[in-house]
Amino acid sequence: MAQPSASTAGPSGEAQRPSSGGQQPSTGVRQPSAGHDAATDPTAKKPERPAPTSASNRCTADSMSLRLGTADAGAGNIRFPLVFTNHGKKTCTLSGYPGVSLISRDGSTVGRPATREGGAGKAVTLKPGQSAHALLHTLNEGVNDTACWSGAQIVYVYPPGSKESMTTHSGKLRVCGGRFTVTSVEAGSLG
Repeated sequence: MAQPSASTAGPSGEAQRPSSGGQQPSTGVRQPSAGHDAATDPTAKKPERPAPTSASNRCTADSMSLRLGTADAGAGNIRFPLVFTNHGKKTCTLSGYPGVSLISRDGSTVGRPATREGGAGKAVTLKPGQSAHALLHTLNEGVNDTACWSGAQIVYVYPPGSKESMTTHSGKLRVCGGRFTVTSVEAGSLG
């Protein structure tokens, strides 16, 4: 497994990645020539539109910050919001599940990566400054006979559809009961 990439803490303690400053080239739309009616000509090409999470509008690790929100505990379950905030200059989209692992202080993996929980959800569009979240789910200690994992220091995350990772501090996250799942992203920050 690759080692967590370096990140710096922002003013509110959020983990941030340095911006690459690079921009994706825009894709031009082919226009019909003069005297050519695209609406009535079946051979005419229709303008191409990018998919909702195409590479040109997908949120990237270098344009977002990541933080672990406050735990919500009840009925033996604990859920932590994993919050992605768009700090880029353009609107972007997140869709699907993030990849999540826990890392110890020495860089070794703690337990297994989070498994997916629930449906794939819908694409979430984030204007600059807006947030989306996925929920990390575990159990309270003692709910079943499965021991808790050793403490992790870092939450290592691949945003949905990304090959670039992000990290944040694990805070009070401790996986117990053999349950470590992640939901797909939803709009809002939850804590």
